Amino acid sequence: MRGSGSRRQFGTRRRDWGLGALLLVALALAYAINAASALVVLYPRAVAAVHALPALPAIRAGQTVLVVSPHPDDESLCCGGLIAGAVRAGAQVYVVWVTSGDGFELDSALLDRTLRPRLGATQKLGRRRMDEGAAAAAALGVPAGHLTFLGYPDGALLRMWRSPDPVRSPHTGTLRVPYTRALSPGAVYTALNLRRDLGSVLDRVRPDLVLLPSTSDAHPDHVATSLFTQALLRERGWSSRARYWIVHGGLEWPVPKGLHESFPLLISPRGVHLPWHRADLDQQDEDQKLDALKAHGSQMMVMRRFMEAFVRSNELITLKDTGNPADGTKSEEDRGYGGF
Repeated sequence: MRGSGSRRQFGTRRRDWGLGALLLVALALAYAINAASALVVLYPRAVAAVHALPALPAIRAGQTVLVVSPHPDDESLCCGGLIAGAVRAGAQVYVVWVTSGDGFELDSALLDRTLRPRLGATQKLGRRRMDEGAAAAAALGVPAGHLTFLGYPDGALLRMWRSPDPVRSPHTGTLRVPYTRALSPGAVYTALNLRRDLGSVLDRVRPDLVLLPSTSDAHPDHVATSLFTQALLRERGWSSRARYWIVHGGLEWPVPKGLHESFPLLISPRGVHLPWHRADLDQQDEDQKLDALKAHGSQMMVMRRFMEAFVRSNELITLKDTGNPADGTKSEEDRGYGGF
């Protein structure tokens, strides 16, 4: 009987030790992800690496900049401070959104207070997010006449890139652009039409610089947006005008979560192989960027601390997109995609 009791006590102690260890790990992760002091304590080399990056050449008066954003909010997350500073410097900044962000079903469910949002609810979310994108651009100083919405299917851009056939939106259920505010309402969801619409924006704006996602970004829509844009730039001989950014940079990036404006934005795990430049932001840049993010109310409602974590003392821009060797992703040119 004693042996049996001892074994039970030992098993109980082992279980308690295991639970204690898990709790300590959870606390350590919570600290690393959320605490302001974590940058100083846990990431001194990462902070030093950002400070050692070359400064991004300033955008000058008279230059024209086009931001290609997969969804409403990416323009503010990636480059809100850079946009604000460029406008104040006298540059002409334009924004084009490839999708209207109607695929965020959790967002749609919360806004409609239902566990199963209907297809009409996702279009309602898309219209709301277009309004939010316009409000965010206004907060950054971008004129309303410099904004273009394309309205292509959120969550299906990579499928469009890979096939010339029409694609049905997995969220709204439509085969065509459903938004009257879009550049081409009623356009069938095909790669050819997306190329036509995005190409028309490029030809109208004729940008000196194009800010677009890197193919190392983890989000498939961001990868596809980059592939389409790179192909169009290459056709026009404008590849050297591309400047790349990452928003979905790997598990829990950026750290720490929440608003820590005095800290640097660290290089993302998915971007460690890229030659980054540091775009330093002043206080007005940061303030306008935060105001722009607040304009994306539907997004702030569900992931405020993630979005606030992009309001830092710098943004990160690279002049090259070499793909991500860590997961086998290659750049559009390396893959040999010719587009449609």
